[in-house]
Amino acid sequence: MGKMIRTIAHDGSAVCIAIDSTDIVAEMERIHKTSATVTAALGRLITAASIMGSMLKNETDSVTVRLAGGGPAGSLIAVSDSHGNPRGYVANPIVEIPLNRYGKLDVAGAVGTNGTLSVIKDVGLPEASTGSVPIVSGEIAEDITSYYAVSEQTPSICALGVLVNPDLTVKAAGGYLVQLLPGADEDAVSRLEKNINGIRPVSAMIENGMTPEEIAGLVMDGFEPEVLDRFSPEYRCTCSKKRVERALLSIGKEELQKLAEEQESTEVECHFCDKKYTFSRSDLQALLRRSAG
Repeated sequence: MGKMIRTIAHDGSAVCIAIDSTDIVAEMERIHKTSATVTAALGRLITAASIMGSMLKNETDSVTVRLAGGGPAGSLIAVSDSHGNPRGYVANPIVEIPLNRYGKLDVAGAVGTNGTLSVIKDVGLPEASTGSVPIVSGEIAEDITSYYAVSEQTPSICALGVLVNPDLTVKAAGGYLVQLLPGADEDAVSRLEKNINGIRPVSAMIENGMTPEEIAGLVMDGFEPEVLDRFSPEYRCTCSKKRVERALLSIGKEELQKLAEEQESTEVECHFCDKKYTFSRSDLQALLRRSAG
């Protein structure tokens, strides 16, 4: 289970959300059996989605973050509910490429830099709102920062990090997002920049045992931050047999009838948690009868 905190400056000039997502990313790696570079990439994206989900207002709201950069990992998708519980999927979980020029996992090389980052928010309206921005670096944190600046006109700084052990397990993962609120002056901007430039990478801070509250305290040093919320997010898939039945019906009655006639059983696997749902021929025929009624 992860740990996340949301804080606000005493004068209302900025907010900061910080998360230790080590357990969340570890569960993602266990499910998808990702290579080290893909663990870092999808781990960063689901950490970002968790932070963004915690900012939603209503219980049933959700956010989907999709990164399509044309790299060998293919598209990456992360979804979170309003409590910051994320789930994620990557088209190609195994990508083996050399380290980047800094000697670190080449996340940008895996996801690609020729494409878009899209954010879809479902907040109960007839249509979900969608914002897309060109990928800036493929390192994900910079792309999230760009999304907020371009699509939501909110000055923000995002930091994300994942450390992977030699045996491919997750050593540390986390991130933070700090945003300036209306009325923030130049002093607030300068102070935040100085604070962020003076702290270590977020994954290193978590590896060394720092809590989200301590990380937020460093980011918001001098702002007298006050705690707004605490969350305990976890990797959580919302799939169920009923949802899979709706997905099967969505392919059309003719295709569903064809499946029932051609196969003794049909297996459907959830992309987010790899759970398998098996439908016998009679199950599909019963589903068709129900839909006709």
